[in-house]
Amino acid sequence: MTHLTMQQLLDVREPASSPGSQSARRHLEACQTCQAELERLHQRTAQLKALPTLRVPRDLWPEIRSEVVVYRRRRIAAWGGVGGLALAASVALFLVLGARTVAAPEEESSRAIGTAMAQSQMLETALGRYRPERRVTDGRTATVVAGLETRIAEVDRQLQVAGMMRQRVRDEALLSLWRQRVGLMDALVNVHLTHATNAGL
Repeated sequence: MTHLTMQQLLDVREPASSPGSQSARRHLEACQTCQAELERLHQRTAQLKALPTLRVPRDLWPEIRSEVVVYRRRRIAAWGGVGGLALAASVALFLVLGARTVAAPEEESSRAIGTAMAQSQMLETALGRYRPERRVTDGRTATVVAGLETRIAEVDRQLQVAGMMRQRVRDEALLSLWRQRVGLMDALVNVHLTHATNAGL
């Protein structure tokens, strides 16, 4: 025996009769399964009608505005720390590149390499805190970031090769490569910060 479909049950509930509703009514009178389904349909309708009506408050604008203000203040406070860190890294880079010490050449290059390595680590930490992989960027920014990351990877490969050179040549190559890496990392951090600042306007 074929039971009534949901549409046929709904048609039977309506007072106006459609062409097939008479045969559906006869089937309904004889079929216990369809009667039970129709009863469940009536109960479901009654439950839906018993639900309270939701009324939206009329003026939500002041509440929304206060939430937006709080959100913007938090975002500005968060960016203040990263921006300060990037500024400190830029100043340190300027001091390292601009400072000339009178120490012995080996000692001077070792100290400069150590400073450049520390700056690179500081910029990587700032970039890690920023978590750019979790942020949405536009196509142009993504292209610039990809180019900078490719150049940083190339400098990293050159740093590995330079580690196998003789002492004097190695120190000069390492210093040059670490300075390139710091400059690229600084540019990468600035690209992310500039994009985030522009997106927040």
